[in-house]
Amino acid sequence: MNYETAYKFLIDQTVINEENPDALLMRLQQGKPPVPGQITSILLALKVVFEGLKDATVVDKELAYVLYQLSIKSQQLFAAGRRVGVEWPPLLKEDLLRIAIATESIFSGKWQNLH
Repeated sequence: MNYETAYKFLIDQTVINEENPDALLMRLQQGKPPVPGQITSILLALKVVFEGLKDATVVDKELAYVLYQLSIKSQQLFAAGRRVGVEWPPLLKEDLLRIAIATESIFSGKWQNLH
């Protein structure tokens, strides 16, 4: 996966519309878990973006918004689903935390361990 592919993939994960029913935020909003391998692909894309930006001094506004949505909005949707009785997969909370840590790494310029 190259930077451009990773960038587009991350954007696609935050689009909430019927044309993209498997986007992470769309699935969480509907009370559905991620599709198999989706979190792994997101983490890989975040690592690729990190590598592409580790020496950058600024981050594109669109990318910053996407990173915000993946790290914060996903956790908000998880919590909202839990409040209405959605039974999420056991490791989803930890997976969303890994996404947030990877996002933080992009902003800090230092990759953090995702364990």
